[in-house]
Amino acid sequence: MIDAVVLVTPRSFGLDDPSLKDDLERSVATVRYVPSPGLEPEELIPLVADVDGWIAGLDRVERQVLEAAPRLKVIARYGVGTEQVDLDAAREHGIVVTNTPGANADAVAELTIGFLFVLARRLQDATVAARAGSWSPIRGLTIEGRTVGLVGLGAVGRAVARRAVALGCRVLAQDPAADAGFAAAHGVELAELDEVLAAADFVSLHVPLLPETRLLVDDAFLARMRPGSFLINTARGELVDEAALVRALENGHLAGVALDTLAEEPPPHEHPLLRLETAVVTPHIGAHADGATTAMGRMALDDCLAVLAGRDPEHPVVLPPAPMGR
Repeated sequence: MIDAVVLVTPRSFGLDDPSLKDDLERSVATVRYVPSPGLEPEELIPLVADVDGWIAGLDRVERQVLEAAPRLKVIARYGVGTEQVDLDAAREHGIVVTNTPGANADAVAELTIGFLFVLARRLQDATVAARAGSWSPIRGLTIEGRTVGLVGLGAVGRAVARRAVALGCRVLAQDPAADAGFAAAHGVELAELDEVLAAADFVSLHVPLLPETRLLVDDAFLARMRPGSFLINTARGELVDEAALVRALENGHLAGVALDTLAEEPPPHEHPLLRLETAVVTPHIGAHADGATTAMGRMALDDCLAVLAGRDPEHPVVLPPAPMGR
């Protein structure tokens, strides 16, 4: 057993696989569970004073939090994104930061494909109509033979591509770092962004949030999309200029959107995308499937324990020079 205190803040850690908690509790001296959808710095500071390891969710891990944690050796992010963690401060303090790349790829891809059907067959409209007593047919689109455009061909993009090809779709993808071998093997056509936007019936976003991708989907991006097409975002809300998206929906240039993430979460009740009938919005559920949460939990747990035991983690984002720790 490692003589260490580990803080666990993700709400779903061990939810579908209790052995994760059992393994953690057998491996370290003390485990503290503070389940939360995301803690703010002022809430975190009193929690981290004597913590050695941290399995972290969507908490805002800013510099002042790390400065309040003199024993902290590792932050194992339960998920892929690390924009909530001050990586520079972690590096300066000798704190290892890890994440869980690919753990939720299949779950997010399945949601993306689900959105294809929701948009194409107007399932939201049909449900509302049926509940209101209407039994008139609502016409939709077939999926087979449509063109799906992927902006990003990383782990999630590749998982979407495989499923879309299996449905009989033509798949175009834009990614400067695309795996050409994967594309060739799975019938994915690599193309420039303008070609993808002009040809796709459905454009799906699968890029990380970086300075160059923030507000990628602006008025100009949307204008290049095919009239009557659909946009899907299961990546990051900050990729989209939401005011521009509302304009494209209201003027009819886009037929609809499906969004699992918004720039502000939760959004205000008066958010315009929540009132538009052509917008399907879900509360960031992409990774919230049993397989994904278990895989994320196992990867985060293994990396947390590895660092506490003096070993290198499998999935480092910040790995200070040896010796690790502080």
